[in-house]
Amino acid sequence: MSPLVAAETDEVVDAIVLNSIADAPIVRAVLVDERWWPRRLLSGLRSVMEWFFGCSALILGLAILATIPVLQFLSLGYLLEASGRIARTGRMRDGFVGVRKAARLGGFALGVWLCLWPLRALSLLLTDARIIDPESSTSRTLALVLAGSTLLATCHIASVAWRGGRLRSFLWPAPIRLVRSLFSRDAIAAARDDLARFVVGLRLPYYFWLGLRGFVGGWLWLLLPVTMLAMSQQAPVLGFLGGVLLTFMILYVLLAQTHFAAENRFAAMFEFRAMRRMFARAPVAFLLSLVAALVFATPLYLFKIEITPREAAWLPSLFFIVFAWPARILAGWAYARGKKRERPRFFFVRWGARALMLPVAALFAFITFMTQFTSWYGVWSLYEQHAFLVPAPFLGY
Repeated sequence: MSPLVAAETDEVVDAIVLNSIADAPIVRAVLVDERWWPRRLLSGLRSVMEWFFGCSALILGLAILATIPVLQFLSLGYLLEASGRIARTGRMRDGFVGVRKAARLGGFALGVWLCLWPLRALSLLLTDARIIDPESSTSRTLALVLAGSTLLATCHIASVAWRGGRLRSFLWPAPIRLVRSLFSRDAIAAARDDLARFVVGLRLPYYFWLGLRGFVGGWLWLLLPVTMLAMSQQAPVLGFLGGVLLTFMILYVLLAQTHFAAENRFAAMFEFRAMRRMFARAPVAFLLSLVAALVFATPLYLFKIEITPREAAWLPSLFFIVFAWPARILAGWAYARGKKRERPRFFFVRWGARALMLPVAALFAFITFMTQFTSWYGVWSLYEQHAFLVPAPFLGY
């Protein structure tokens, strides 16, 4: 067995002990971080800032995706994956999937946005100059300056992308290092491989397929009661029965989607007995997760009173993602607690939780029913169940 030496950046191999057993050397390495403590503190602060920036970029990205037809399933798939990972591992931190990658993408997008601001200002000046006198020397000069600035900004953005797309690279061009990397051996192949690994690591097809199946499963749970509610004006009795049925469906649809995300099987969405057993082991946790999901989803109905301009459609979705992400994390946490326990909770605890969940679900069903009279889309708004389906308050975009 060949020797193994583990070493990372700023880490020093303190001791290496070689033992010989049957002529096979075994290497044991003790890694000691000998960095100066201010450097360790700054490194920790930078890591924390990167994590929070990644969360912000991820929320913004999910909110934008939630307003785009078809791509909405990517946003729902991410939320389902967050709850599914927590459900499988029991660790809350596993619900923050891809935060570091989001920080890289968000930093690059922010850097590009900042680089384009001077070009916008020059373009406005050139437009004003051409309105006043298109043939003046000022107009020609501004046109040349804008062309040169555009070329320079394009080269700078391309160089930052070549160096990894970090935000700090926009502030520190490092041209000498860039030229050396361009002429180094296998530089293009290495950059291609790094880009391919990064894109594959985003797992976009996986999130899309997970979100699509989660949407279809949730839709099958809600389609019948919502359709009965939609017919309430023609058949009031049918609408009342639809409201009662929707109340009971709301009790299980969030648990069904979490069970599906944890098992990654579409049939798991309808394993009623397994979900009941899971609920019986952690009834209070599931009560909290359901209340959080419904309470956080309710304010979004206010955005449906009037139509929102398409260019601002991401704003209500931004608020929804901020609320839906913690709700999905709580759902995964409740599932993990039920999975960890082997026996159901006490009888009065189980039925007490059910008794508290029932009026909450009934109130949400009533609010859903009333939205057809307050929403811009009327009866069709009943089918926009953003608490369980695609994470956007509008499907009409």
